[in-house]
Amino acid sequence: MNTNHEVTPLPDDLRVFLTVIRVGSFSGAALELDQSPAYVTKRIKILEETLGTRLLHRSPRRIALTESGERAQQWAVRILDNLDEFMGELSQVRKAPRGLLHICSSFGFGRNYVAPAVAELSSAYPDLEVKLDVFDRVVDIVGEGFDLEIRVGDDIPDNHISRLLVANKRVICATPEYLAQRGTPEKLSDLVNHDCLVLKERNNPYGVWRLLESQKEETVRVNGRLSSNNGEIVLQWALNHRGLLLRSMWDVKPLLEQGRLVQVLHKYSQSANVWAVYPTRLADSAKLRVCVEFLEASFSRLKAD
Repeated sequence: MNTNHEVTPLPDDLRVFLTVIRVGSFSGAALELDQSPAYVTKRIKILEETLGTRLLHRSPRRIALTESGERAQQWAVRILDNLDEFMGELSQVRKAPRGLLHICSSFGFGRNYVAPAVAELSSAYPDLEVKLDVFDRVVDIVGEGFDLEIRVGDDIPDNHISRLLVANKRVICATPEYLAQRGTPEKLSDLVNHDCLVLKERNNPYGVWRLLESQKEETVRVNGRLSSNNGEIVLQWALNHRGLLLRSMWDVKPLLEQGRLVQVLHKYSQSANVWAVYPTRLADSAKLRVCVEFLEASFSRLKAD
């Protein structure tokens, strides 16, 4: 392969590369790009020669990214988004968003935070029609026809594009009354002696809390007589002094400030960042780009500490 690193990959080659990844085949990418499979094969070959590395493992049944391909995917998205933003600013042309935008999110976060934000979005852009569906399960946004998912947590599918909207974390807490009766846990192993309120949400492992302490992950299996697949139910149980709760700071911050809940095991938390996840680059859709940027600004104003 050509290892001349002075040659810069062409944007068109990067776009072909991202299309192949997204649709999962050369023939599918050719169909979407309105080009021949030979054209797609040629552009990928040129890109690999330009970068001096193999980007894709190819077999008759599937295409998989190499380690270099995974890094190239991240850079390609960043480069093309920056290029499109640059071109848009220079031309001072920004298409007005219009048409239907289909969004999904988890039930609690969608109802409490996404719904008010998209209502404001709809008011700001009257030609935009927004449909919001909420679930407490894993959603196939392509297969189910969604333009955008607002996802809490860092388990982002590899075949989608994502953008961090706001940092967030989950903390362990309980009511003062529960702690007075059962004691305050001082170390993670103390949780075995407590009633832990278990939330089965989406694809998270049941009865397992994965927690970070100084960037090191620790896993603890928790026990409890009460469990639910709905976070608001679990929060209500906690407020009724029924046990310890692992809950997003977005939800419990006001309750902590009011003294209705008390945070314990302060060194431990669980990442619960809020992401926009979408199958199409922002530059390819004015309505998607405007929505993601609007939600990013909206959530940053509400950011929990």
